[in-house]
This record gives sequence, C-alpha cells and structure tokens, in this order.
Amino acid sequence: MVNLRPVTKENLDEILELQVNEDQQSFVSPNAESLAQAYVYSETAWPFGVYEDDMLVGFIMMGYYEAKHYYTLWKFMIDQRYQHKGYGRQALRLGLEFIKEKFGPDEIYTGVAPGNLVAKGLYESVGFADTGFREFGMEEMCLKY
Repeated sequence: MVNLRPVTKENLDEILELQVNEDQQSFVSPNAESLAQAYVYSETAWPFGVYEDDMLVGFIMMGYYEAKHYYTLWKFMIDQRYQHKGYGRQALRLGLEFIKEKFGPDEIYTGVAPGNLVAKGLYESVGFADTGFREFGMEEMCLKY
C-alpha cells in the first residue's frame, strides 16, 4: 500500500539516494536541492518520502507559494527502479489529499517542464489542466475542486 511519510533524519540519506532515469534529469530537481528549499521554507513546505509499504520508492513535496497565495505540488519524483508500477499516480493523489484535507483550497497548482509529456499526462489524469501561463521555464497547471 502506497503511503507518505515525513522526511526525517532516519530516512534522509535514503531519500537523497533516489534517482530518476538519465533522460528525466533535466525535468526534476535533485532531492538534495528540494530538501534545501524545504529547510529554508519550512513553514510552507511539506516534504514526504513515498513508500510502498516499508520500501521507499519516491519523493513528493507540497507547498504554499506565498507570492501567489496558492498551494502547490512543488516537487515530485519516483525512483527509476520503481517507475511504471502505478506508484506515481497513487502518491500524487495522496499528496493532493494532504493539501485538500489540511488546508481546503479550491485549487492546487503545479509546474511541468516543457517536453515532460509523462508528467504532464500523469497530472492531467488526476484533473490538472494547463493554464497557459509560463514562468521560470515551467508550464503552469491547475487542479480545481
């Protein structure tokens, strides 16, 4: 069963070792960078390890984008060894549920790198739609409730 667990000193090293496929590396920030951002934005960033039972398979980070006053799927990756097994969709739904249950927003945003058709398709499959806005080299998508 897929579940999310907060990043702690017990799972930090294992999360830092997670890797995407080589052809995906330009689409995803290294987890070390994501965790540095989570540290700096600790009041508005919620990083989690993605687990299948007790096996770490990925990383997801939700956040609140203060400049725009909205909640985001900020970072998301499934390790190359565990892709194409359905973990991504399950983890994505759990991350979105976390934000919805904790804060109750009407919409959640994310960004996807141009050309990252797999991620874009995954986000669309759970209800995200392209807003047409581009910022920092990313295509903005929004999920409305």
